[in-house]
Amino acid sequence: MKAVFQSVQDFSSEELMLLDDLITFRKLKKGDFLLKENQVCNEIVFIEKGILRSFFVNHKGEEITNCFAFENEFMASFASFITKETAEENIQALADTELQVLDRKALERLYKFSFNWQEAGRKMTELEFVNLQKRMVSFQKLSATQRYEELYQNHQKYLQLIPLQYLASYLGITPRHLSRIRKAVV
Repeated sequence: MKAVFQSVQDFSSEELMLLDDLITFRKLKKGDFLLKENQVCNEIVFIEKGILRSFFVNHKGEEITNCFAFENEFMASFASFITKETAEENIQALADTELQVLDRKALERLYKFSFNWQEAGRKMTELEFVNLQKRMVSFQKLSATQRYEELYQNHQKYLQLIPLQYLASYLGITPRHLSRIRKAVV
């Protein structure tokens, strides 16, 4: 986590050492939930090992995957975390997962400690917004094959660990269509 923060903001060693007392660690088994719909998200997690999936259940009762997070990435229900309202989505481990956890109170302590932490928080929020924007645009501009190829290029080693129906849902296609795309791409 420290390396990611350092990559977005130039911190002193003293500022980074603050994390040592504020970060907690958690392990999730495959299938465990980090967050369930209608709970308030009070923490941001950094994935040391494993995969997390964010999904919601639509009006037909179908699970719709809206996000995957992999090693060295952050995950939270950011809307819930920011607004302190209940989450619309669930966050579940797709493999045994090891996390570094930064809760709301710890983050507020960092923000109060220095302007650098406030700046890092702003930059990280902006990056999350950009990623969300890219995902929305990809659904309007790219084909399902192109979206899969992009995921394959960036996260190939994880794709075999994600069940086909979750990948298909994330890409907005049927599992059958995804099988055809995978055969063509691989």
